[in-house]
Amino acid sequence: MRKQGLIQVETEVEVAFHDVDLARITWHGHYLRYLENARWALMDHVGYPLETMLAANEGWPIVGMQLRFIRASHYRDRLRIRASLVEWLGRMVINYLVTDAVTGERVARAQSTQVAVDMRSGALLFDLPAAFIACVEATLARQEPRS
Repeated sequence: MRKQGLIQVETEVEVAFHDVDLARITWHGHYLRYLENARWALMDHVGYPLETMLAANEGWPIVGMQLRFIRASHYRDRLRIRASLVEWLGRMVINYLVTDAVTGERVARAQSTQVAVDMRSGALLFDLPAAFIACVEATLARQEPRS
């Protein structure tokens, strides 16, 4: 199993009719949307939503994505997506676990890597913004210790 970060959120989605192919299996490309929804829930959880990024003239392009399918999901399956922040200094790395919300079976796992870019100049920021790191540290401070 991939590493779980200290900060994580879970979202759920029901596989919609328009998400399945002719074989009645969830089309692989839709998993990216599911992961993206979980990623933004994580960013909202740490207090650094899209509006904050835009106000700071930051772009956060995804520079790497890995996705491994373990078993198929189907129309009306309920999927639980856990997004877990594992790196947040020079780059942001999020690990994902997609499970069947009813049975708990693993469906997929993934990882995304993002960097920060100054939107005015297009220059890569070699460290993530201090405001983002402060939000992560504040989130860590208010969480209860794990046993």
